[in-house]
Amino acid sequence: MSEPPEACMGVEVVVEGLTKSFGSQNIWRDVTLTLPAGEVSGMLGPSGTGKSVFLKCLVGLLKPEQGRVMVNGVDLCHCSEHQLYETRKLFGVLFQDGALFGSMNLYDNVAFPLREHTRKAESQIKRIVLEKMEMVGLSGAEKKLPGEISGGMRKRAGLARALVLDPEIILCDEPDSGLDPVRTAYLSQLLIDLNAQIDATILIVTHNISVARTVPDNVGMLFRRELVMFGPREVLLTSDEPVVAQFVNGRRAGPIGMAEEKDQATMAAEAATLTETRPGEHVVPGVVPQLEPTPGLPSRQAVARRKDRVMQILHTLPPAAQRQIVDSLTDADKVRYGIAVSTRGYRR
Repeated sequence: MSEPPEACMGVEVVVEGLTKSFGSQNIWRDVTLTLPAGEVSGMLGPSGTGKSVFLKCLVGLLKPEQGRVMVNGVDLCHCSEHQLYETRKLFGVLFQDGALFGSMNLYDNVAFPLREHTRKAESQIKRIVLEKMEMVGLSGAEKKLPGEISGGMRKRAGLARALVLDPEIILCDEPDSGLDPVRTAYLSQLLIDLNAQIDATILIVTHNISVARTVPDNVGMLFRRELVMFGPREVLLTSDEPVVAQFVNGRRAGPIGMAEEKDQATMAAEAATLTETRPGEHVVPGVVPQLEPTPGLPSRQAVARRKDRVMQILHTLPPAAQRQIVDSLTDADKVRYGIAVSTRGYRR
């Protein structure tokens, strides 16, 4: 076993008023949010809502018409090419298909960024590559070509390559796409374990409900060309916002249709039918447990930071949401926050 990587603290990413269009088609407008340093965040939304476009704007691959993306005091939307190049070194990106070079074996694919962007000796490159491949469970697969391995292995190889420059921000574009539920579960656990080890800021773009409910610390949702919501997972999972509740609970009833947004008449007729046949349809479930690091790894510092923020705003949430959030706390959490639970909510 190699030595564990030194812990680093991810950096905050501040998005202000971001607007993106392609020609006359507006993708989304006035998106404002902050990805907290060292935490795992998720960006959700139905297919075609511009989630991948948002990720590409964050790293400077696409230029928005308006707004800013601030990283370490640099606006990636309006900086010089040199500043963009230097700031991009803070990022590691896992693309949907892994984006591996088919003619290179996995070792050379993972080593590629080191050879392109550093002057490290091959002995140093070998140590780093083998370390990252071990982190993602690919030890022994160094000589395999991308065409000889499964989709899950290609995703892990792509993640290893994203990690070789020790990024402080990791962007994952639909890491679950094309994977079966078992491989998706393994990859989700891997991202949580990585955050526990290096405390990097991670953004996962996905429309996978299971990933959305169990992995991120913070969750945002794009719909109708706007950011509907962004905040701690507890707030989103207990939200009564129609599109959020529909999406995270996988329901038919709500604003999202098969091919397009539903109009009000369609929603009203559908809701009446579903209320009669499925009386539990509108009940918002409680906060489901979040994935924890594999035993033996450090506790995730992000969890305590997020819970502190949730408790600061708890009194502003609807009573039903307050009860669900309090019920999700451990006994140690309740002692920490001085909460006494009652049937009418909570009190300190």
